[in-house]
Amino acid sequence: MMGLGWGLDRRFNFDLSTLVRLNLYVFVPAFLFVRVYQSPSGGAFAGKIVLFTLLVIAGLGLVTTIAARLSGASPTRTDALRLSTMFYNCGNFGLPVVTLAFPEKGPSVHIWALMTMNIATFSMGAFLAGGGGRQRPWSLALRVVRMPSIVAIAVALCLRSFEISIEDWVWLWVPARFLADALVALALLTLGVQLSQTQPPALRGDLALGLGIRLCGGPCIAAGLVWLFGFDPLTAGILILGAAGPTAINTALLAHEFGADTRFATAAVFYSSLLSVLSAPLVLMIVRRVAEFGP
Repeated sequence: MMGLGWGLDRRFNFDLSTLVRLNLYVFVPAFLFVRVYQSPSGGAFAGKIVLFTLLVIAGLGLVTTIAARLSGASPTRTDALRLSTMFYNCGNFGLPVVTLAFPEKGPSVHIWALMTMNIATFSMGAFLAGGGGRQRPWSLALRVVRMPSIVAIAVALCLRSFEISIEDWVWLWVPARFLADALVALALLTLGVQLSQTQPPALRGDLALGLGIRLCGGPCIAAGLVWLFGFDPLTAGILILGAAGPTAINTALLAHEFGADTRFATAAVFYSSLLSVLSAPLVLMIVRRVAEFGP
């Protein structure tokens, strides 16, 4: 699907800004609204998964910051590295993979990691994409808070809290479902257009460093945290596998919208998505062997 977007852009020369804004302001908010509204009820278990996910993000941010300083990266490149390592693809990649690997319990566990990751991406991630507050911090903070995805999650949580059923509101629910179902396709096509219009740099230096932290550091930090939290083996396997995902596609969209290093962000998504085809099955194999999930 990324290849299709790449090929179509070569033929028709799409307007990338329009595609990015359709993703950020229409399809992503609809997806999050529907998924959060339909998510299973919370409780202490859901709270532990939310905290776990936040600690994985924080751990990756700390490791990336230390690695960036040791490599002598500039503040702008450090922000780009954080953006590529801290926020992983829980939706387009993580949800299908977890569901295939653990069909009975996987979706009900992973949905809370997905919700937490999206809130973090469209708050902390947008802040990093905007320069970490080095330029006009209050204006940037206001823009982050007003992101449609944050509003969509807040509205869905309020509806759930007050037990308001909207599935009979055909005028709202049916369009929201249609838009949510279209997100994966449009996001991957948009990434293909970005790749067509942005020549990815060679896989070396800071880019290789970021991919190593994302694909190797993510599962390692998750493995340590599931042990500290005392999750049962099945839940631990689901969470570790989810943390093995590639860089979130939304980070490339945010980089374009907020004027960050689009070339680096797009390359991180591209290369990590390709490499995760090998790394994620390897993580799953190790998790199954260690936790004795079976063949």
